[in-house]
Amino acid sequence: MAALADGQVRLDGALWSEDTQVMADCLQWLGFRVEITPDSNEACNRTIVVHGLGGKIPNAGTPESPLELFVGNAGTAARFLAALVCLGNGIYRLRGVPRMHERPQAALFQALRQLGYHVEAQNERLPAVIHGTGPRSGECHVSIEESSQFVSALLLSSGRGGWIVNAIGENAEESPYVVMTTELCKVFPQSGGSFQVEPDASSGSYFLAAGQPLPGDHGMRAHSVEEFRRSVTIANWPASDWQVDAKFGFAYSLLMLQAADFPFGREESRTVEQDLENLIGPGWRKQVHQTHERQMQESGLITISRHTDLGDSIMTAIVMAPLARGPAKFTDLGRLRLQECERVAALRTELTKCGAKIIETGDTLEVFPSKLHGAEIETYNDHRMAMCFAILGLKVQGIRLKNPACVKKTFPNFFQKLAAKPPFGLGATILRGDTGQPLAYDELFAE
Repeated sequence: MAALADGQVRLDGALWSEDTQVMADCLQWLGFRVEITPDSNEACNRTIVVHGLGGKIPNAGTPESPLELFVGNAGTAARFLAALVCLGNGIYRLRGVPRMHERPQAALFQALRQLGYHVEAQNERLPAVIHGTGPRSGECHVSIEESSQFVSALLLSSGRGGWIVNAIGENAEESPYVVMTTELCKVFPQSGGSFQVEPDASSGSYFLAAGQPLPGDHGMRAHSVEEFRRSVTIANWPASDWQVDAKFGFAYSLLMLQAADFPFGREESRTVEQDLENLIGPGWRKQVHQTHERQMQESGLITISRHTDLGDSIMTAIVMAPLARGPAKFTDLGRLRLQECERVAALRTELTKCGAKIIETGDTLEVFPSKLHGAEIETYNDHRMAMCFAILGLKVQGIRLKNPACVKKTFPNFFQKLAAKPPFGLGATILRGDTGQPLAYDELFAE
């Protein structure tokens, strides 16, 4: 959006991880001036200044020598850039890592062809060659069934392209990420200026889960109000309601706390309730109980949907679900199969290693209370698998992660946040998997 703006845009509080480095590199290869400076408030943030050119793309390739853009395993970069380069005048080739070449792109490529652009892609996946011919008025229909990023990609460039974008699929216009993109387009400084990037609720979900007590006998349990109140609060929690994962506190409370028996007196219970109200908003207990009662009447299970309730943070809830007091059902998980790894099968496989009872039926996982034990966890080079099971490792002894450095995709200093002393982290001790010796703070940065 900054590259498409008229003039210079300063992005404050921008995450600096593998995904954002990929996008910054690609913009520079396209000829945009991008200035990146450290953020004094957060080691893994940057202030990024992009010199927008009002929809013009400076660089382009030829049929004999397309301009190469390497997107790694960044789905957002791959999809957003595919739409963006159509505004250029020349030939572009997008490619990524092998897993990126397996991930779906067909709906986006078909929509771009409806708009009159030429896209060459074997099996409708990357690598792809895109012929940019500049803005051209047109209308397209694009499905969100496999990814809402297809619609977001088109919406971000539609203003400069002159495109009318119609999202199709179940509740397409109400899809949380489509709504977020639409709202962002309304407030972004299209004529230049500055923009404060909102903190990422999906990444925040890990720490909310780490800070909450477990209500049953399958893991730790709070035996005093002091122990219960050792919870985690997150500064600058997103103020808007654009991010679906900003609802994680409510969903996690529904999963973990709705049936908890707090062994406290009346005054202490009121204090605990106030803590939780501060975490997830006023009236939390009434909302949790109402939702719980309705779901119990309808299906007899707590049910959380990937379509309507949570986004990527549903993985955090799934991994913690064996430690809850009752069973839970997680539905509409089909998109998880198409991301950094086949996440539905990966979650079932790795939780089963830890002793969880979990049933996969279609795109649904049903998770039952289980007594968990340690295991060696395959992360599948998936940042969210690594972070989810790291949080489980704070609750269950003996969790060992293979390739923990894959968190660099979105959160390079994740393990440093776990290890840093409060209030800057959780104060956890993280051990080497081979020797069992504590890792030094500097060794916990993923590069």
